[in-house]
Amino acid sequence: MTFKPRFARIGEIFIHEEFVTEDQVREALVKQNNFGLKIGETLIKLGYLSEDNLLKALHLQLEYDIVEEEVLLDLDSEVVKLIPEPFAVQNRVIAIKETGDTIVVAMTDPENIVIHDNLKKILHKKINPILIGENTLTDTLERYYKSIRTTSQVEDAVDGFEFVAVDEDENEITIDTKGDADAPVVRLLNIIITEAIKSYSTDIHIEPSTKQTCIRFRIDGALREVMSSPIGLHSGIVSLVKVMSKLNIAERRLPQDGHISLKTSMKSVDVRVSIIPTVTGEKVVMRLLDKGEFGFSLTTLGFMHENLELFRKWIHRPYGITIVSGPTGSGKSTTLHAALKEIKDVETNIVTVEDPVEYRLDGVSQIETNAKIGLTFSSALRHVLRQDPDIVLIGEIRDAETADIAVKFSLTGHLVFTTLHANDASSTITRLLDIGIPAYLVASSLNLVMAQRLVRKICQHCKTDYEPSEQDLNDAGITEEEAKNINFKYGKGCVHCDNTGYSGRTGIFEMLEVTAEIRQLIFEGKNQDVIREAAMKNSMHSLHYAALQKMKDGSTTIKEVIKLTIID
Repeated sequence: MTFKPRFARIGEIFIHEEFVTEDQVREALVKQNNFGLKIGETLIKLGYLSEDNLLKALHLQLEYDIVEEEVLLDLDSEVVKLIPEPFAVQNRVIAIKETGDTIVVAMTDPENIVIHDNLKKILHKKINPILIGENTLTDTLERYYKSIRTTSQVEDAVDGFEFVAVDEDENEITIDTKGDADAPVVRLLNIIITEAIKSYSTDIHIEPSTKQTCIRFRIDGALREVMSSPIGLHSGIVSLVKVMSKLNIAERRLPQDGHISLKTSMKSVDVRVSIIPTVTGEKVVMRLLDKGEFGFSLTTLGFMHENLELFRKWIHRPYGITIVSGPTGSGKSTTLHAALKEIKDVETNIVTVEDPVEYRLDGVSQIETNAKIGLTFSSALRHVLRQDPDIVLIGEIRDAETADIAVKFSLTGHLVFTTLHANDASSTITRLLDIGIPAYLVASSLNLVMAQRLVRKICQHCKTDYEPSEQDLNDAGITEEEAKNINFKYGKGCVHCDNTGYSGRTGIFEMLEVTAEIRQLIFEGKNQDVIREAAMKNSMHSLHYAALQKMKDGSTTIKEVIKLTIID
């Protein structure tokens, strides 16, 4: 007898389609009352069924179409907001498309007649229901209604705004922070900062152009444009930021730096402000530093097993220097704070000198430099030595004096962690020599030099196979023969990752262990190429190799390998 899914129970369809086994269905039937869920949701909770297979089974049983992921990436916000957000969230629906007197509505439960009737009353149109998965719907609702809320807030903030002419060339707004809290500029800056915190942004860019102000957030290491505002508000935004960060509101020709401490309902944030003059107006960049508890550990940073063991070996040594190098935003501070978190205990006195203090660690004495009052790295470090430290973290080696103090600390029985801006591990050694540290001191003090970068991880919801071009392979240093054994992946973009194909980042590391051979080469003044060659022979893996390993295990894409590393 032919199996007819239209008239079958959903559990029978799961079994017939081989999505689950009979035993798994029986287990779910027993447990579904405890969970208070339907059979399909229970199987998902138990880990036996995927959301995609649940949708396929419902499609076979109910004959409703399944919403396509590509459609969800480009919905019309005007159509989405036809259904009020509270109703959409509570009843698990979202408006997809409007055609004549019919609206296509994606629903997790298209058979619910009560929801159908209420939708007709709200929309005054016919309803064409289609299926959508619970997780996909949650992300889609958040993405579109968040955009709708933000757009509405920006429109409300600038509603009624009029230009106030100062002269022929520019417009000006006088900001009184003690005055109307609902002033357009105040409300707009509130929206910008709040949305940046919600989206886990590390930086806010407020950039003027000839016609509008563009607001971009740096998320997972990449900038995304999130909103824009009338250019007439720009000078007001800049003036408000200057007032909040105690900068000179009248100075527009020179760069200025400041900071703001914010407390929101979500978290406390330290904001580092940088303002520079451009031909279209002053550009503001705001670095967001979370004051909350440090949540990273060495095991979550992305180390390969052998690299993690090597790093742990040297951070537990009693003296010497461990240097982490890389550009701004490459995760250097995160790595060193994760190291401190692992090795701190009541028997050890750990002191840090940083600019700024990015992470707070209990049990660690952290000093934040302040050049305005003369508290520089070098002056702070001179006093740290009188604090009986066992371990010292120096936020960054910026000059010969700081480097000299770091070396002397390490040679007098202290373990020193620090960072330096350099391209790779071997060039970090060259940078120390260029700063002015004698070769014999560099050779004597260094334990480990590590270069690192952060690569974006492929979104797990839209990860799929990828066929790299010949140019991609050449740029990544991969031969066609090698490519045959690699299962290339990329994220095609979905609502879960805001159509970027990436979600989160992971580290790649290059570790140069300063062995007796390397010390001799440094002492002899050999160049970085000779040192690098010796380190590679001593089993050092390059940044490029580490990135390729992340690509091969499906964590990142070939595009990220090309973007962030150079072929050895």
